[in-house]
Amino acid sequence: MKDIYNSEILDDLDLFLKILPSKIINHIDVHSHELIEIVMDIGRPPVIIYSSHQKILQDQTTTFLDISFVLEKIGHVGDDNRAGIEKTLHRISLIRNRFGKTVGITCRVGRAVFGSIKVIEDFIGTNKSILIMGKPGIGKTTMLREITRLLADKQQKRVVVVDTSNEIAGDGDIPHPAIGSARRMQVSNTELQHNVMIEAVENHMPEVVVIDEISTEKEANACRTIAERGVQLIATAHGNTLDNLIINPTISDLVGGTKSVTLGDIEARRRKSQKTVLERQHEPTFDIVVEIIGRNEVAVHFDVALAVDKKLRGIASPSELRKLTGEDVIKSIDLEENETLNMTPFNFSKLKNSNLSIHDITPKKNKKSNTKRINIYPFGIQKTKLRNSSKTIYNNISLVSNPEKAEIILTTKSNYSRDPKPKILETAEKLGIPVHILRKGSSDQIIRFLEKIKGKSKLENSEIDLDIDDSDALNEVKIAVKKILNGENEIELSPRDADIRRRQHFFANTLGVGTKSIGKELNRRLVLKKRD
Repeated sequence: MKDIYNSEILDDLDLFLKILPSKIINHIDVHSHELIEIVMDIGRPPVIIYSSHQKILQDQTTTFLDISFVLEKIGHVGDDNRAGIEKTLHRISLIRNRFGKTVGITCRVGRAVFGSIKVIEDFIGTNKSILIMGKPGIGKTTMLREITRLLADKQQKRVVVVDTSNEIAGDGDIPHPAIGSARRMQVSNTELQHNVMIEAVENHMPEVVVIDEISTEKEANACRTIAERGVQLIATAHGNTLDNLIINPTISDLVGGTKSVTLGDIEARRRKSQKTVLERQHEPTFDIVVEIIGRNEVAVHFDVALAVDKKLRGIASPSELRKLTGEDVIKSIDLEENETLNMTPFNFSKLKNSNLSIHDITPKKNKKSNTKRINIYPFGIQKTKLRNSSKTIYNNISLVSNPEKAEIILTTKSNYSRDPKPKILETAEKLGIPVHILRKGSSDQIIRFLEKIKGKSKLENSEIDLDIDDSDALNEVKIAVKKILNGENEIELSPRDADIRRRQHFFANTLGVGTKSIGKELNRRLVLKKRD
């Protein structure tokens, strides 16, 4: 059987149908490879679930006889309430009542899809450890099998699969052909999976260890031990995205873990952050994280350490989106709100070489309303908030996904203060494209920005500011003055716009402290010092 992308599918569906009561089989589309599972609960209609829809057999009711029929056809049920069909990848999971009697069954179709990893095949053989994530039923285990076969057969590596519940290589003592020549170690007790992982490395000298569903702290620690011995890891984990994993205290160690750090005053000021921040604890166990979005579509984080660092600092960390279309893999950069930008580098040169001066750019006119229309490129700002705010304040803005087309770039203080400064912001400033910096990306800050640009005939560098309210700026002065009066010689404040700096000068001078301004615009700031 072939799917639309010419991937060969092996599902052993005939063996799957043999364990089901005939009253259910009659309603199944046996020719569809979209069948996912059959759900049977006592006293309820059976449900046939496909990838795109489900079919409820309203005229049928699941009985204990139906449940018994299935139980007689399957093999031994493990302590995890799972069983399988020998020589297949199908999985049967039980629901028991408090007396141990089975009252519900989920029969899931297991498939080997040969060619299912074309979208990520180029980096599978790089010896880097890869973690696969995605919602239940999206195909994590299917992808894991195909990676295993590729590494074992095509790359000819020594691969050992640690197979909890026999989900990767199927039921029975003989592994399913879907894993190729890889060896399989079964796990007798799910609570001992971490021990089997270590045993695989110590006893069988693998080059690659494959694990399905890392879910406990012990398993995460075992992964770290294996990685430190130079063995490549291929695994799946609970969670849809990298963000989910970072905040999961049980297994966040897989991507470096987190720790709370208290910064000194100088460092906190340099970072423009709070004094207590979260930082990555150590090097990630996995080098690459793959998030499965859908069939033949993934998002890839190639540098997990960098991605985690950025996310912990509140900085956008774009992933590489990949989609298989025919035989071609289309790659793009993931921006916010699921918008994408072609990976071709931003070409600001045509703006630079244009006869039109950047400073003379005026907003475009809306033909219908004859009002000014402004193209805005949000960098690190939620587009949803910007769109919603613009509807009520200033609806003649266009959000562009390419900074080349922007008349103003909107970002936040944390993004602007990154070291090194993002290439987009650095290049835009060199070319004179206005950059407006918000203290935070809150709705209030966005509304103030929209009110400020409304009615402007030009967008010039004079419109660039840090958009920080007076109270914040004056409180900073108060604290600094107190330190000066207590003996410190000189204190440097945070960058502010011209109007706020003037108020800071006046306030500090009134309290008997000398002031001066240093730095160029955007980074221009006050220095407080003792008066001679």
